[in-house]
Amino acid sequence: MDHNRSEEIKKHIKIYITVFVLLAVLTILTVTVSYMRLAILPAVIIALAIAMTKGSLVAGFFMHLFSEKKIIFVLLLFTILFFFTLLILPSLRH
Repeated sequence: MDHNRSEEIKKHIKIYITVFVLLAVLTILTVTVSYMRLAILPAVIIALAIAMTKGSLVAGFFMHLFSEKKIIFVLLLFTILFFFTLLILPSLRH
């Protein structure tokens, strides 16, 4: 294995460890907020914000969505086209 490949692997491991630590901190924050006596609306807003952040970290880094943008956008475009095709097709039958 050459030196560049080894450095690249170390870089990825560092990113994964950082994301793992962030997820752990956000989980602790979630538990901490759950013990606060907040009104329903602020509690739900905070919980959703934390959950969205955690979901974004998992999807972006562990599922490689941040690094594979081109293929993701192509698939999203096909999904949107297929969705609208399914919406329009029933209206074409008379």
